[in-house]
Amino acid sequence: MKFGVIVFPGSNCDDDMVHVLGEVMNRDVVKIWHKEISLPAGFNPKEDCIVLPGGFSYGDYVRSGAIAQFSPVMTAVKAFANEGGFVFGVCNGFQILCESGLLPGALLRNENLKFICSNTWIKPITNNSPVTTGLDLNRALKIPIAHAEGRYYADENTLNELEKNDQILFRYCDENGNESLGSNPNGASRNIAGICNATRNVFGMMPHPERAAEAVLANTDGLGLIQSLVNFR
Repeated sequence: MKFGVIVFPGSNCDDDMVHVLGEVMNRDVVKIWHKEISLPAGFNPKEDCIVLPGGFSYGDYVRSGAIAQFSPVMTAVKAFANEGGFVFGVCNGFQILCESGLLPGALLRNENLKFICSNTWIKPITNNSPVTTGLDLNRALKIPIAHAEGRYYADENTLNELEKNDQILFRYCDENGNESLGSNPNGASRNIAGICNATRNVFGMMPHPERAAEAVLANTDGLGLIQSLVNFR
């Protein structure tokens, strides 16, 4: 599996993602500028993955991800996803996926109306996705967050469908895996930290696994997510 990391004006986690995928995981990875109208030659929906990294695309004007969804490259990303290609959005990438309709719901302002940058705990809810297949469902993971608009929201019917279809990938919790209002950093509906689409090839999450993927950072809890994705195909 090779990776393409989309770079929007305001992306600031693209280099982090490229480093982890390329240097830590030893995978082929290229950056793709947002004005490209097609993906690089050789990208195969049956084998490869496109990553939308974190940051502040277009300065978060209007709202996070609202302008980036109209970048020229997103037409190619949508076509790639519709053909079964893996598309992974982290933080701002998750916001863009929701704004573009590739994932349901929306990311709203944090409940406390403040930017939050801290470690948080999440637990995997299912092994039925490329990024969670190798994770221990009984182990909470410490993964950093850094966002002002990270409160996942969807109407009750959509939330019930996500539950029914096993599309909720991660929920915020405490270090022992217990969910509560106190363990929910942004007020997300049902403590949701990450989801996938119904066909399980598009997935997004607010926490940053690439920021917790090396021993030098004193935290490798995010490495398992990326390893699961790399090993899936």
